[in-house]
Amino acid sequence: MQMKNIFSRRNFVCSGALVAAGFVASKEVFALAPERAPADEGTAIRLGLASYTFRNFSRPQMIGFLKQLNVLALNAKDVKDHLPMHTQEEQAALADYAAAGIKLHAAGTIYFAKDEDADIRSKLEYCKRAGIGVIVAGDPAPQTLPRIEKFVKEYDIRMAIHNHGPEDKLWHSPLDVLKAVESMDPRIGCCIDVGHTARAGTDVVQAIHEVGARVFNVHMKDLTNFQSKESQVAVGEGIMPVKRIFEALGVIKYQGFVDLEYEVHPDDPMPGVIGSFAYMRGVLAGMGYAAQS
Repeated sequence: MQMKNIFSRRNFVCSGALVAAGFVASKEVFALAPERAPADEGTAIRLGLASYTFRNFSRPQMIGFLKQLNVLALNAKDVKDHLPMHTQEEQAALADYAAAGIKLHAAGTIYFAKDEDADIRSKLEYCKRAGIGVIVAGDPAPQTLPRIEKFVKEYDIRMAIHNHGPEDKLWHSPLDVLKAVESMDPRIGCCIDVGHTARAGTDVVQAIHEVGARVFNVHMKDLTNFQSKESQVAVGEGIMPVKRIFEALGVIKYQGFVDLEYEVHPDDPMPGVIGSFAYMRGVLAGMGYAAQS
């Protein structure tokens, strides 16, 4: 299937300038490293994408989009056929990603609703098969965490608990996660969703500094109103302090990925996705970051 037929000609033309701007800022979207930075200043700010962004599109369609975006780092979710839990279907997906040069660095959001060994083990096995080192975990109950910790130690896979804002009954903010896990194995930490964090009334930049070494994944989005979930826009069109977020991640020597999670316009996400990457690349270029091959 030809990808040019997926979204409108009007949107394609309108987004062309943004594509050009993004590629000027960086030829390598997913790995950007500080130019001439001393070795002790940490590693790259790396951009990736959460596959939930393309939840209404099949795996072949999403791979086509990723190639257009020049994004080779994916946070995959068991949605559509992106990364199925079934072993044979998962292997087929992994083969497709490998053929396209796409690397999976995280999986999620994965939900841990049961405080049972078999259920937890099955999800870590799923990620182990894929060679994924970070699980983005949704709503694990506090009483389940000791059991999860046991498997985190066994599999040596990091568990990044995702905060879902004021609607989340358990984890409004990364600071709620930190309070629950700070005495646990260091492989249990946070996926900081910057939009949900801001809507919870928590300063995103401060949260990054406080969580520090337990930040394992970041979901990037933008809002025009920190009190409204429905106000999401392309990154750069809202009030999210993107540059300060990148600066904070540099200070804590963040080792993971900043994954765009664009949740609006699910049937036509590419214009917003293109604009978001163009803006983030531009911010990074302005901060003195250069492409790393």
